[in-house]
Amino acid sequence: MSEELTLLLKELVERVKTLETTVYNADNVLLKAGLVKVEGIKPSIQTASRVPSADTIAKMDWSEIDELVVKMAGEQ
Repeated sequence: MSEELTLLLKELVERVKTLETTVYNADNVLLKAGLVKVEGIKPSIQTASRVPSADTIAKMDWSEIDELVVKMAGEQ
């Protein structure tokens, strides 16, 4: 089993190397045409947090914290 896995990994590494050679080749028309970018914008995910900051929570009364917990639990 481990020998099969080793052979599979070697094959995958070889294919990745072939793809890299194809993309980075100086004669590659796609790269020259700008259809393939070597470096690009890195995506980032920004989500709005429903949880207030620790400073805001520290300034809340217990009743406000209670309301916050109920809202976050979706019970209201």
